[in-house]
Amino acid sequence: MQRRRRGVDVGLILLLSQVFQVGLENIPPVTLGTLALNVFLFLKPLKPLLKVCISVDQGYYQKDWQRLLLAPVHHADDWHLYFNMVSLLWKGIKLERKLGSVLFGYIIAVFSVLIGIVYMVLEFALAGLLNDSSYKMNCAVGFSGVLFALKVLNNHYHPGGTSNIMGIRVSSRYACWLELVAIHLCSPGTSFAGHLAGILVGLMYTLGPLKMLMKAIAGDFPYFNDSARQRDYYSGYSRHPSYPYNTPGDYDTYTGGLTEEEQFERALRNSLHDRGFSAGSHSNERRPYGFWFPSEQLSEEEVRRQRLNRFERW
Repeated sequence: MQRRRRGVDVGLILLLSQVFQVGLENIPPVTLGTLALNVFLFLKPLKPLLKVCISVDQGYYQKDWQRLLLAPVHHADDWHLYFNMVSLLWKGIKLERKLGSVLFGYIIAVFSVLIGIVYMVLEFALAGLLNDSSYKMNCAVGFSGVLFALKVLNNHYHPGGTSNIMGIRVSSRYACWLELVAIHLCSPGTSFAGHLAGILVGLMYTLGPLKMLMKAIAGDFPYFNDSARQRDYYSGYSRHPSYPYNTPGDYDTYTGGLTEEEQFERALRNSLHDRGFSAGSHSNERRPYGFWFPSEQLSEEEVRRQRLNRFERW
């Protein structure tokens, strides 16, 4: 497995533009640090991808346990990095504001390792059930497993509402399952077991067992208490006169009022359009990458209404 390289890492450039559009000072520290680590290791990988990806063969049989730490923070190419890190921005800002940086960092660290373990268990089970030893050789890399787990947490802490997955309306509670299937069908090269492992770890946390275990390991860790999480962790940000994201709903000024799934769908469609896969398109005009929006301008009242509706569904 070698990283796919092109002349210019367009995905990386677009990711940096998204980050600076949000503003570095507006991204919570753990989210920003995790994003920076992934970008740094994309530019300066510690090892080739074949030496960091996780599989049953390399992780369990060869006892190369360091791959549990390295696989989540390395990516195959710039678009792999782009989609994962933009998704991290969306989830990280919401969850770190809700949970606090200390607990959110603890969750990221535990999930990153545990998802690799669950992934190997799933691949081992598939190899036995289907009598196909090739599943033990499947080597996965990337942060998307952690993102699926964070999606489960986000739906748990912000219940209600619906999501649009490739044109299909579904309750946000079940959106991760439909997205799991949709991504696998649209991009067969993605790791179904890796994404499923993320969902299972997220459910293990929200349903209680993993959260109780993490709380027991942490001892008298106050951030597991609801009273500790309810304090205004970002009061320092809200007092800053230039900070434009004082409430959760204000994040829509960056997302254009779209849900994460709607952003993903538009970014995917624009990426395919630029690569020449858009059916029935004969125009040489190229849409910009990223979150492209229609040219027609909404009235100020319509924008305000969309933001309020979005906030109510959180």
